[in-house]
Amino acid sequence: MFFLIYDILLILIAPLILIHHVWRTVSRGRSFAGFGERFGFIPAGKLSQIAGKGPVWVHAVSVGETMAVKPLLREMKRRFPERPIVLSSVTETGRSVAVTIPEADVVIYFPFDFGFAVSRALKLVAPSMVIVVETEIWPNFLRHARRRGIPAVMVNGRISDRSFPRYLKFSCFFSPILAELSALCMQSDEDARRIVAIGAPAERVFVARNLKYDLPVKELDPAARDELRRLYRLPERLRILTAGSTHAGEEEAVVETYARLMADFPELFLVLVPRHPERAAEVAALIDGKGIPFVRRSALNGPRAPEAGGVLLVDTIGELMNLYALSDVVFVGGSLVPVGGHNLLEPASAGAPVLFGPHMHNFREISALVIAAGAGEQFQDREGMEGVLRSLLADEHARKRMGENGIRLMTEQGGAAARHMDIIEPLIERGSKRAR
Repeated sequence: MFFLIYDILLILIAPLILIHHVWRTVSRGRSFAGFGERFGFIPAGKLSQIAGKGPVWVHAVSVGETMAVKPLLREMKRRFPERPIVLSSVTETGRSVAVTIPEADVVIYFPFDFGFAVSRALKLVAPSMVIVVETEIWPNFLRHARRRGIPAVMVNGRISDRSFPRYLKFSCFFSPILAELSALCMQSDEDARRIVAIGAPAERVFVARNLKYDLPVKELDPAARDELRRLYRLPERLRILTAGSTHAGEEEAVVETYARLMADFPELFLVLVPRHPERAAEVAALIDGKGIPFVRRSALNGPRAPEAGGVLLVDTIGELMNLYALSDVVFVGGSLVPVGGHNLLEPASAGAPVLFGPHMHNFREISALVIAAGAGEQFQDREGMEGVLRSLLADEHARKRMGENGIRLMTEQGGAAARHMDIIEPLIERGSKRAR
């Protein structure tokens, strides 16, 4: 009865889903390439790479989930080097990151959760297993996977403080969906408790820790650092402040703080990386309005090069880790405005001191660990951000110590990918036997 009601609701809202998707595509000037994949029509060229090989289908909705699952993909390829990995996403930005991951043999858009679309996609891909990252709960996709005897696993699962009451309120809705999963690998004991309370079978729930801790440490030797500086045309003398994954309301605060800091730190240079590259024009207008010279990343091959007191506005995807590795100090966005924060471990793994604002409710555990390890500092408002930046920019030893603490934190907290694979491996083998 539940799935019948769900299918009826999908049919009723289908026109709105399609109109919204077309509007987003047109309004952002994006291509309709891949639109067929959203209805389960996967190009023959992609299918030929995985035909008869029992691929593992990994679904990561957008950028954050795609970045988080990278350690698991590496470990999966280490244990199953001949098994193809199909990586899907919902968003265009997520797909842009997915195509840069070497372990992903085929990258597709995730189909809309219409029964006919997911059934067709599963038939064509013929996976030995499907893996959903974090809380990607699509009822028809999971139901049709089970019907085909395909094991389904949730990895890096988490239930945030804000979403838990909503999930619990509708546990009668989520319980039959969670029952479709063969295993649920959660980030923490509390996440495990919450998913069971929502309706997951307790015997299938495991605590495998957070995959985001398994980011490889990216410490640059002098030659690699020089090569990256040349790539971004950054003179050696510049001291780099990177503001990564910023949102509306944060860029203005960062740029105004930067303008005040330049009076005391003339060698300072700002790298500004909006979370959504399509906002680059909006952010460019803001910087220009402050009278600060800037260069877009996409225009770095032109005649203008970055200089002290200027800004490199990054309007591309997939370069944040390189820029973190070059940074003297990093501010992680989504935290000065009530978005909930972004992954602090990316700059920590690059040995960069990490600063972040008060709104970290989506990364509460990670932010507490970063502070406890002495790898970063939290501030409460714009004035606090400026104060912390002044202190760190004036103290090279403090910056170095925080960076070293970040590397140590990443080394000590790793191993989640191996724990996940210990749970997943028998299910892949089971799915492979079914496929044969």
